[in-house]
Parts: sequence; C-alpha cells; structure tokens
Amino acid sequence: MATLPEGVGLTVSAGYAEQPTDTFLIDWSSRQISGTGSGLAAMRQAVEIILQNERFRWQIYSSDFGSELEDLAGEEYDYITSEIPRRIKEAFSQDSRILSAENFVFSGEGSDTLSCAFDVVTVFGTLKEEVVL
Repeated sequence: MATLPEGVGLTVSAGYAEQPTDTFLIDWSSRQISGTGSGLAAMRQAVEIILQNERFRWQIYSSDFGSELEDLAGEEYDYITSEIPRRIKEAFSQDSRILSAENFVFSGEGSDTLSCAFDVVTVFGTLKEEVVL
C-alpha cells in the first residue's frame, strides 16, 4: 500500500534566496532614524551594533549575538592583543555577510586605554573599524 498517491512526485527542490540588507539607519549623534540604507552602509551599522553590544547582556538578542570584550579591560597587554582578534572574529561569525576580520593594529601599550583598529571584509566591501578598551 502506497503512502503517497500515484503520480505525485517529490521533485520540488529547496533553493536559497538571499535576503536583502535594507535596514533603518541610525544617526548616533541624535539617536534618531535618519532613513534607510542597504549594502555597505547597512553592514557598517551591523558591525557597529555587534561590537557595541556585550553578548548575553540583553534578552532581546540571542545568545549568539554580540561581542565579549568588556572583561578584557584591565588585563595584561599581551593577553588582550591575543584575545581581541579571536573574540571579534567569533562575534562576526554569526553574520554570513561578514567574510573576515583582519589586519589588527594595536596602539596605546602602557597607557590607560588600548585601541585596536582592523578591517572587516564583507560581501559588499571592506570597512575600517576600531574598538577602544
């Protein structure tokens, strides 16, 4: 006894449809929506939001979203410079539009603040980004 009616084929294939990156753009100085954007502008905002939100802090985001950088403040310079690239790459690994983070350059050794500049390679182009601890 057949479980499917005769002549019904299962030849339908599932396909991948890329979703658009249209999003509302935030004017950080006025804290208001300044319009909409897509492509590299939307990716710049996505990267900034990932870096500015500490993982596990906000219930609105899944546990896969955000970065884990705050606990690095006050640690030894060598430890920080080895951990920041790994943690940033891990934070970006959840967004398939971000291909890699590379060219990490550190400044501020021996001072109260440490800055790390790096490139974020996305499917729309490359962005320059910086985090300060």
